[in-house]
Amino acid sequence: MPAAVSSPIPAVLVKLGPLDGGRVADLRPYLDLVPDPRARRGRWYSLTAILLICACAVVSGARSVDELAEWAERASDALLAAVGVRRHPLQWRRTPSRTTIGRVLQAVDGDALDRAVGAYLTGRHDAAGAGAGPRRVIAVDGKALKGSAHLTATRRHLLSAVTHHRAVTLAQAEVGAKTNETTHFRPLLEPLDLRGTLVTI
Repeated sequence: MPAAVSSPIPAVLVKLGPLDGGRVADLRPYLDLVPDPRARRGRWYSLTAILLICACAVVSGARSVDELAEWAERASDALLAAVGVRRHPLQWRRTPSRTTIGRVLQAVDGDALDRAVGAYLTGRHDAAGAGAGPRRVIAVDGKALKGSAHLTATRRHLLSAVTHHRAVTLAQAEVGAKTNETTHFRPLLEPLDLRGTLVTI
């Protein structure tokens, strides 16, 4: 069943935050690593192109699938080309529909998307030297995802690893419930280089 077009977007995209003018980095190679859940037949848009549209919309303030699609509809032809939306043989470029965006966001592997965005943010954080000094400090904590509870589902619970110096989310995973946090600490931190790092839990 496709996601409702007004449903909230994945929380992982919200942590992208605004880009500094002097520190632009390409998210594309990281999103290329996220497996595409769709069948090969009938695809017009690449998964990376759809996720880049969503990321651009989110950092512009979009907070629902409706708003993602509206942002895409207003995007210039040059911007659509930059994120990888192919040109039709008749020379027009059409953005993905609300239904397409909703279905992709519902089907995509949330943990894989989280890892991709986390790796991107870690690269930006390290390149900026935000962790420079005698010791980098990372806090690991869990939070209930606001607005995630529905009649048939309880609130979703996320465990995140966040830097102290500048609040950058380096890794994040859904853990089901607060009582499950301790079993997810090691898997959450495994992809991170923790040499010289103090981790608070």
